[in-house]
Amino acid sequence: MVRIAVLGCGRIGRMHAANIAAHPRAELAGVFDVHRPAAEEVAASLGARLFDSAEAVLAAGDVDAVLIATSTPTHADLLEAAVAAGKPALCEKPIDLSLARVTECAARIRGTSVPIMLGFVRRFDPGHRAVASAVRDGRIGALHQVAITSRDPGLAPVGYLRESGGIFRDMTIHDFDMARFVLGEEVESVTATGARLVDPAMMDELGDFDTVTVLLTTASGKQCVITNSRRASYGYDQRVEAFGGEGMAVSENVRANNAVLFREDFTGQGAPLMNFFIDRYQAAFAAEISAFVDAVESGSQPEVGFEDGRLALVLAEAALRSATEGRAVRVSEIG
Repeated sequence: MVRIAVLGCGRIGRMHAANIAAHPRAELAGVFDVHRPAAEEVAASLGARLFDSAEAVLAAGDVDAVLIATSTPTHADLLEAAVAAGKPALCEKPIDLSLARVTECAARIRGTSVPIMLGFVRRFDPGHRAVASAVRDGRIGALHQVAITSRDPGLAPVGYLRESGGIFRDMTIHDFDMARFVLGEEVESVTATGARLVDPAMMDELGDFDTVTVLLTTASGKQCVITNSRRASYGYDQRVEAFGGEGMAVSENVRANNAVLFREDFTGQGAPLMNFFIDRYQAAFAAEISAFVDAVESGSQPEVGFEDGRLALVLAEAALRSATEGRAVRVSEIG
């Protein structure tokens, strides 16, 4: 059994803790949160040990690995501390909102054999993963285009949005990783446009966008178009499409059931889309824990690691610059 402690007991930390506790090859070794009541609640509900500090978690001999679900500004520090303690870590995205801090962290942990995994959970969604596999296996011929749609069911609270780092670093970063995953090669240029259409007044105050479109282009000419909105009236809209010379692979939205109703006055009426990311990606989150357990058991670097987190943030910075300056930005400009 791999003994994993969870740092951070907010919404996503609670979910991860429950998934670890339910995993057949993992054990929830304990939890910690700077807001002690949150940690106490999770510990009590799952019968887990309550730690007094992150330092205590990393020093514990009965903790094999850690899952970092704390606030974003603490991620890089905790990753460095985990590597220093020899504890494999699964860290939620982003590594940090500052690319300079991520680059500094990369330098400090360079050469480590300690497994580091980034929480780009969408790679583990069965549908999205099947699309990427179809591309890799050549089942749709040579890849030409990728289309990624990601729309939230509603705006997050203003307090969250104010600390999020903006839509490109907070929301589109998942799609940047998915684009790299499906394209199978690195992006050379980024063209992005942003608008304030969902809540113009709030977005003006925050200096952010709520509606964005991004075009990614590789050196070989492959294209990926990403469309994001902070509010979709019909639910959590998550789709991935890969188009090739011999066909197409599509990962569609997930519904509570696949029944479709036809009547005299309408056709094709289906169940509503999932309305929350934890529900939509439930299977993916479970598979993500399995992949982390595999990496810890084997002592190998996982499929999605630190460099994937850094490169996704590079694309986010390029997109922000493109949207702000109204031009295509070469990734080499960012670093």
